[in-house]
Amino acid sequence: MSTPDPLSKLAEKLRADETVISAHVVDPLAEPIFGPLAALGPRAEAERQAYALVVESIREGYELHYGTPRILSGQDEDLALLAGDYLYALGLERLAGLDDDEAVAELSDLISLCATCHTEGITQIVPALWLASAVAVGCGGGTEHEESKRALRAGSPGAAEALLRSARATAAASGLRDALDHAAESIDFALPGPADSG
Repeated sequence: MSTPDPLSKLAEKLRADETVISAHVVDPLAEPIFGPLAALGPRAEAERQAYALVVESIREGYELHYGTPRILSGQDEDLALLAGDYLYALGLERLAGLDDDEAVAELSDLISLCATCHTEGITQIVPALWLASAVAVGCGGGTEHEESKRALRAGSPGAAEALLRSARATAAASGLRDALDHAAESIDFALPGPADSG
């Protein structure tokens, strides 16, 4: 199963919107990872392209705030922050249009938790958050996932590992174990094995 490149689709939309961002849109400089992973899940089955686009919109917003944008170039710092906020809002608005309150809450949590990680200087946790959230959007989160996020907010040791173990179990139950492993490899991130301890 595959979907058209959501980054290319997002770039097309941003060019067509004719906003201050449009002049800075470039062809994708990287491959999308998290949107395609989420789109493979059973919760996204009816709207795979839409889910991939939503998650990649949120990811591009994150990159504009904290990393290296993949479809925008040449913007100054202020415009990057505004564009990041715009892409966060765009992704959540499109997701709300799919009537998926669970995924809206999940991606809102992701945005908030990433901001906390960067503020507190614990950015090593961010890849775990993205992988787990992509799985939760596509497959559902569940009790362990939510408990792990609460533990992460509280600064509990091992919370990130618990989040990943939960994501791995959920992905395996949905037939996405290989897809999750591939996504982790794509960002050079080592997933804990089922028997790993936190």
